[in-house]
Amino acid sequence: MSGEEVAAPAVETAAPIGETMDLMTALQLVIKKSNAHGGLARGLHEGAKVIEKHTAQLCLLAEDCDQPDYVKLVKALCAEHNVDLLTVPSAKTLGEWAGLCKIDSEGNARKVVGCSCVVIKDFGEDTEGRHVVQQHIKSH
Repeated sequence: MSGEEVAAPAVETAAPIGETMDLMTALQLVIKKSNAHGGLARGLHEGAKVIEKHTAQLCLLAEDCDQPDYVKLVKALCAEHNVDLLTVPSAKTLGEWAGLCKIDSEGNARKVVGCSCVVIKDFGEDTEGRHVVQQHIKSH
């Protein structure tokens, strides 16, 4: 068997980083991977504990959160502990990404619970989505 017949390993290397995936798609993938590895803290109480223990990698906050004190507290905790903070448009979307829903037989999310704050403490696997998110954080 010659060396030419060996299949190349399947590695996520599509186009240059940033061109194949937008930020929201990348965040969705990162959250799902993190959730699969048990690396998510959902909600203010869990999120604040993770941030204060200095184990938080990234904090996500819903833009449509209507509690100004909640938003102020999350932003202050992130600033105090040097945790990167990104916003997503909807708490329902963030809740669905974080697994706070039921998936029906067609694969659609049902009974989605809104979640205004999600903290990632473990990214799980190193994926293209993670690179897109990290590049976005560095550029801002």
